[in-house]
Amino acid sequence: MWHIDPVSLRLFIAVCEEGTIAKASEREFIAPSAVSKRIADLEATVGTPMLLRSKRGVVPTPAGQALLRHARQLMRGLEKLQGELSEYAEGGRGHVRILANISAIMEFLPEELSEFLAANEHIQVDIEERFSPDVVRGVLEGNADLGICRKSMAVGDLQFIPFRTDHLAVVVNASHPLAGRSSIAFHETLDYDHLGLSSFATLNTYMQRTAAQEGRELRFRTHVSTFDAAYRLVQFGLALGVFPLEAVERYAELFNLQVIPLEDDWAHGEFVICVRDVDALSLSARRLLNHLLARVPAP
Repeated sequence: MWHIDPVSLRLFIAVCEEGTIAKASEREFIAPSAVSKRIADLEATVGTPMLLRSKRGVVPTPAGQALLRHARQLMRGLEKLQGELSEYAEGGRGHVRILANISAIMEFLPEELSEFLAANEHIQVDIEERFSPDVVRGVLEGNADLGICRKSMAVGDLQFIPFRTDHLAVVVNASHPLAGRSSIAFHETLDYDHLGLSSFATLNTYMQRTAAQEGRELRFRTHVSTFDAAYRLVQFGLALGVFPLEAVERYAELFNLQVIPLEDDWAHGEFVICVRDVDALSLSARRLLNHLLARVPAP
């Protein structure tokens, strides 16, 4: 039987993810020479090279890729064991990490988490905003227990659980020529300047593709990074915006905005919750997952 300690596995994972021993040593707060020694000992134990080394850095060999896959699984198991035993030892205390895209955070996540935290005062929940592809990558790499992202990004070696839906809408101020419409097709907005939201890269792609199919150009008047800034600019007539109806409807009266649902098929969105392994979740993470799924509105 090989005797490979968890520290060496953790360092090997860091080297593979960072691409260089120097970056891995910075990430793990250990000297580069110590990292190199650990990797060399690992290769000697296994009896085959684990890394291909070059001036540009390192990449795992086929054997290294196999080790990386299993090392991640082993480290997740150790994390789960430590977390679950800690919860028992600390009387039900726990810590859950969530990665979520901006839509989830703006539309429903704060309300649902506030209820969960009120009912589970000994559980800490940390939320980090990421783009949907980065949510999937972060959960896969073990940086979070749960992820919430768009269904279109649900690819890879994870479990994806259907969650919520939303619907895109055109948002204008009360004096805009489109104000008063009950619904609208996206191509009807192409005569007007648009407001781009930098965190909606996927949405911008859909809009540009639709415009190209119409033989038209999508004119972005400006780009912003936050919903608050976007609402204010729409309020003062700088441009129209396309946002999830569920995110904007609660602010429509405050900013005197008109919300017009889009008729296009791509305007209907779906969210999924992604996890590495539902059965391997800690008690706290499983409790939060069950809470979120129980809160899904009936179709």
